[in-house]
Amino acid sequence: METLAKTKITVETAVNAPVEKVWDLWTDPRHVMHWNYASIDWHTPYAESDLKVGGKFFYRMESSDGKNGFNFSGEYNNIELYKHIEYTIADGRKVRVTFSPKGTGTRISEIFEAETANAPERQQEGWQAILDNFKRYAEYRNDIKHFEVDINAEPAKVYNALISPETFEQWSSVFSPGSHFKGSWSKGSKIRFIGSGKNGKEEGLIGRIRENIPDKFISIEYFGFIKDGVDTMCGPEVDDWQGALENYTLVPGAGKTILAIDLDVIPEFSQLFEEQWPKALEKLKEICER
Repeated sequence: METLAKTKITVETAVNAPVEKVWDLWTDPRHVMHWNYASIDWHTPYAESDLKVGGKFFYRMESSDGKNGFNFSGEYNNIELYKHIEYTIADGRKVRVTFSPKGTGTRISEIFEAETANAPERQQEGWQAILDNFKRYAEYRNDIKHFEVDINAEPAKVYNALISPETFEQWSSVFSPGSHFKGSWSKGSKIRFIGSGKNGKEEGLIGRIRENIPDKFISIEYFGFIKDGVDTMCGPEVDDWQGALENYTLVPGAGKTILAIDLDVIPEFSQLFEEQWPKALEKLKEICER
């Protein structure tokens, strides 16, 4: 029986960033969660990737209200550092991504086999929208800070210490006296992180739980802050934090847990977090190892 050739679709963009940076932002799951969506009413609350030939990747894609979603996953077939990536999606379709240096920038070209449920034009629009979103992220993003600690305790114990009210207040007191939270850690829930300002009034951040996989992963997305006891949801100061993520990843191993923290940081808070987060993680480690 003759096999019909699959329709191939190409999307492209030029990114004003060197290929080494573009490659990192494209392949690191910490970054994928920021740009992998076609419209603002969708997002990627969780991503993982083992970037090697035969390695697997998994991206969870959901509508922002959590009512719809699907898994985008597959296996890497061919990888040449800073040049191209080839992979097979779980449904059998092939994709090739090419990275070409152009002066101080990078040209990205994606060629993918179309599926049959949607018109090729619609698929091209969707993939191009994601690629355009990546371009914006690569050219304008804030820094992501990474901190981690080895804890001699199982992931379940570390997870509970992270979010239980009593222990949260203990390890987060490093950031602010009387630090605590109000709200729920359930996926989709609003949560407020509160401390005491210099004038004794409440200050902190307001967010929602984008993802919560018990004993494995938590993602918080911020959309407002608390100043002088008042919730603020708009204005220039809020714009700096809108969409910022704070992710907790728990990796088990031989009776211990590696806890990694990845968070978006605007420049004025960079030094402060570099000083405070290691202290907070050491305090959490003490709590878990008691």
